[in-house]
Amino acid sequence: MPDIVLVTGATGVQGGATARALLAAGWQVRALVRDPCAAKAKALSRAGAELVRGDMSDRATLDAAASGVHGVFSVQPTAGYPGTPPGFTVDDELRLGRAVADAAAAAGAAHFVYASVGAADADHGIRRWQSKAELERYAARLGLPTTVLRPVRFMENQLDSRFGLRDGVLTDVIRPEVPVQLIAGADIGAFAALAFARPGEYLGATVELAGDELTMPEIAAAMSRHLGRPIEYRAIPREALSGKDPDVLAGYRFANQGGGWHADIAARRHAHPRLLDFDTWLEREATQQQERLPVAPRAE
Repeated sequence: MPDIVLVTGATGVQGGATARALLAAGWQVRALVRDPCAAKAKALSRAGAELVRGDMSDRATLDAAASGVHGVFSVQPTAGYPGTPPGFTVDDELRLGRAVADAAAAAGAAHFVYASVGAADADHGIRRWQSKAELERYAARLGLPTTVLRPVRFMENQLDSRFGLRDGVLTDVIRPEVPVQLIAGADIGAFAALAFARPGEYLGATVELAGDELTMPEIAAAMSRHLGRPIEYRAIPREALSGKDPDVLAGYRFANQGGGWHADIAARRHAHPRLLDFDTWLEREATQQQERLPVAPRAE
């Protein structure tokens, strides 16, 4: 029987991609889900995952889910991001992340893969990224055999109106001339599966994940081609951020003045030759986003 990997956040972008990649590689996946009757949970079950009802805020269910596993994939919601529960804070993220790590340690997991964020430990002052750096350190203090994955901006977010795309206009705080790195959710899952499959290479490693680097106008142009409609990029000026969440201001400085992300894309593609660039992701994957935006065939 193949080894079991417990996947938290199994119906989200990163956890779902990890569960699917592990199943494809022949692992037995135990998916922690709040509602086994939800559509995404049912899809995982049909794909071969074992569904376990539970919640990262409930240590008893975590311990039960982690019992007998070889590995644990840990990912938590990010405070302040669309889709997180109302009132969810950095402290909540820390509490959930520590609980998963504690359960993995108590179960004697041989491999703990933690989904952090690109440049988590840089001097950027972004609190909801600093929390992930603290969870990296927490796993180390527990002595967990850990791989840290640090993904940059999700390609999926570019098609999500909650992240700035509305009425044919894409907005963000990044200046038009500044490059930004992107990663497909599927590739986060692919690297998680690689980590579990190649412990000699990945145990103890911290891996910055990106598959492409483009300016925001280049991102908008690629979206225009694949969505079959014009998409314009408009940068949000620094002065418009006065009084906003301090993380927004810190994010502006990180992107525009602090150099941004620096994942080694060539090295990631060497390890995972099918690593998606944004144009290929749009061509292959954007149809899966139809619940957010209707997607037209690529213009010739």
